Amino acid sequence: MRTEKQPLRLTLVAPNGRMGRAIAAAAEADGGYVIDPDHGDVIVDFSAPDALAGSLERAVRASIPILVGTTGLDDFADRRIAEASRSVAVLRASNTSLGVALLAELVERAARVLGDGWDVEVLEMHHRLKKDAPSGTALTLGEAAARGLGVPFEREDARSGRGLERKDGAIGFAALRGGTVVGDHDVIFAGPEERLILSHRAENRMIFARGALTAAAFLHGREPGLYGMRDVVGAL
Repeated sequence: MRTEKQPLRLTLVAPNGRMGRAIAAAAEADGGYVIDPDHGDVIVDFSAPDALAGSLERAVRASIPILVGTTGLDDFADRRIAEASRSVAVLRASNTSLGVALLAELVERAARVLGDGWDVEVLEMHHRLKKDAPSGTALTLGEAAARGLGVPFEREDARSGRGLERKDGAIGFAALRGGTVVGDHDVIFAGPEERLILSHRAENRMIFARGALTAAAFLHGREPGLYGMRDVVGAL
C-alpha cells in the first residue's frame, strides 16, 4: 500500500478487459492509486500484442513509464520494447504476481545448486480461452532455470510421437488448457532417484492486479531502462 499523500495516477490500456477491471478494483480498494484515462503517472498495458506499439509510443511521447503485461509478443515487439526503454522506464512482466516473481528466483537458485545432472520440465495450466502456449510465465520460469544452469535457453515443447529422446540441457514445456483455471505452474527438477517440484497456484486474478499496482509504484520516478518483476521484488 502506498503511503504518499498524492495517489499514483494510472492510465489503463484496455480498461474494460479482465485485467483492466481487476486493476481498477484493486486500486479502489487500496486507496493509494486512482485511474486517470488521460494524465496518468504510469501507463499500464495488459491488452493485446497489436496494441503495444501505440502504448509504447504514448509513453515515450509523454515521457512517462509503462508497465507491459501483455504476453504472446514476437521478436519485433521485443525490439520495440527495447527501443522505448532507452527513453522511459519500461517494466515487462509476463506475470505480475509477487509470488511468481519469488518462484522465479527460487527456480534460478535451485537450478544453480542442482546443476546439469537434473532435467527441468515446466508444466502449466490455464483457462480454456487462453490464446498462447506455453504461457509467458512458463517461459519466464524456464529462462530462470537456464540462467541458473548457465546454459542458453533451449525449449522442448509438447513432445509427441515415437523414438523421442530428451536433449541434454533443454527445458521441457507442457501446456494444459481447460475450464476457468487462473494459472497453475510447476517447475519439475528430475534428478537421479529424486524430484524437486516448485509450484505456484493462482486462485484469483486479483493477485496479478495487486502485483501490478506494486510494479507501477516501483516504476514511478524510475530512470529509463528495461525492468522486470525481480527488480520490483528486490526493491521491497
